[in-house]
Amino acid sequence: MSQEPYLIQLANRLTAGLSDWDTDRCARHAEFIVARQQEDGGFMGRDGDSDLYYTSFALRGLTLVSSLTPEIAERAVPFLQHQSPAQMGVVDLVSWLNSALMLQVTTGIDLTTAFSSDLIPQLCGRLESFRRDDGGYAKSDQGAAGSTYQSFLTALCYQFLGQSVPRPNALIQFLYDRQRDDGGFVEIAPMKRSGTNPTAAAVVLLNILDAWDADLESDLVHFLKEVRSDEGGFQANTRIPFADGLSTFTGLLTLQDLGIPTKKLLEPERIRQFFETQLEFPTGGFRGAHWDDQADVEYTFYGLGTLALLNASSDHAE
Repeated sequence: MSQEPYLIQLANRLTAGLSDWDTDRCARHAEFIVARQQEDGGFMGRDGDSDLYYTSFALRGLTLVSSLTPEIAERAVPFLQHQSPAQMGVVDLVSWLNSALMLQVTTGIDLTTAFSSDLIPQLCGRLESFRRDDGGYAKSDQGAAGSTYQSFLTALCYQFLGQSVPRPNALIQFLYDRQRDDGGFVEIAPMKRSGTNPTAAAVVLLNILDAWDADLESDLVHFLKEVRSDEGGFQANTRIPFADGLSTFTGLLTLQDLGIPTKKLLEPERIRQFFETQLEFPTGGFRGAHWDDQADVEYTFYGLGTLALLNASSDHAE
């Protein structure tokens, strides 16, 4: 496994991609995100109270526009301190670990010191409680089968904990078994139609496990061609007739991770135009798709991330 967690590598790539952005534009998106911070220090989604999942995306988004200040980070510390990572599911755990690391970098506060010395073994045991006979990791305690996306998140957790995934060969075979004839990957075994996001998760995870097979590349490109949208982005699958911010971000990231030129499938400037004219709000924030009526911190991260990938891409420079 890579020495540096994948999400940290990604954050560095994306931050570099926005390093030349206009300061006023960065400030608008930063203000949008900061306005979602609640009194307890956490960040909200579109409504309701602070949420660990959205807090992670908010902190990541602020990092991309170089606006995660010590003051904002310190306000978020109490919210994270009141969480119990040993009792979390995988989605919340990776959100907590990623947030804790960002706050440690920004403020110097190590949130893990408040827990017992056996926290890492406890968390590893918790993660393995989701392992299933098919080699993957389930979405919940009650889940009977592995999930591609949950397996990806679990591997990210292990990276943050400085550990390797147990029985990696079983996980690799699990992922190979999730590939379908259309060239992509599915989320769970019974599915026959691949999705852009489980495909991206599978590709990243196979790379983390040093198990990506170059022979799979032509299959992958075939699938991504099938989910191209006339709008200039990627669809979630072939049955959904419009592009969205998440699928376009993960599809573009997959291409770049594998060194496949974006222009082989989409015109970078069309992607940029789609995001800047259809998804980005002039007052700050991004929405998920053209039909969406409001922005949130998660899709703002995907919007910023996609434009960062385009800026960092050699395709754009050509």
